[in-house]
Amino acid sequence: MDGTLVDTEHQWLDTVAGFLREQGLAATDEVLADFAGAPVDDAARRLVRGYGVRCDVTGTAARLDRDFTAHVTAGVTVQPGALRLLDRARALGVPAALVTASERHVADLVLRALGAHRFALSVTSGEAPGKPHPDPYLAAAAGLGVDPADCLAVEDTPTGAAAALAAGCRLLAVPSVPGIPAGPRTAVVASLEDVDLADFPFARPA
Repeated sequence: MDGTLVDTEHQWLDTVAGFLREQGLAATDEVLADFAGAPVDDAARRLVRGYGVRCDVTGTAARLDRDFTAHVTAGVTVQPGALRLLDRARALGVPAALVTASERHVADLVLRALGAHRFALSVTSGEAPGKPHPDPYLAAAAGLGVDPADCLAVEDTPTGAAAALAAGCRLLAVPSVPGIPAGPRTAVVASLEDVDLADFPFARPA
């Protein structure tokens, strides 16, 4: 969801950056890349244990969630090609599931913006162990009643990509940060506008 269907990955990283700066810490691109695709609770643990912020994990998570939710409530930008991709999937009879590291209340805001009718189900943070664990994708595949190997995951971060591949899905990567290589089960594109689901260019094993 964040960074693939809507441009909320930047809002999330802005949230982390703002928190770091308030704590008197640097918010460089290198530092922020480590938080791309991370669930709120995981990010809070990293901030407390790795950066020595002046809050406990619970307080840090609550602050991140509050600020990120405020960003999303103010409005989201749908990524180029996202609605066309979802509508093309429906036309081909391919059900879609939303799998996100965001909390349920954030996902519901985005679902309203995208059109909840475009999704058969959604799996959010706290409903399965978070990415990079494969569980969110395994839960989505089980909910759809399909084999994960028959699923195409769409991701923008190495964290999400690792979850999808570990679950056995094929992967369409539209990177928002570096670190997702092309491979036999991974196709990397610059934009969802470049994707035709009826003729998908997966890399083949050598």
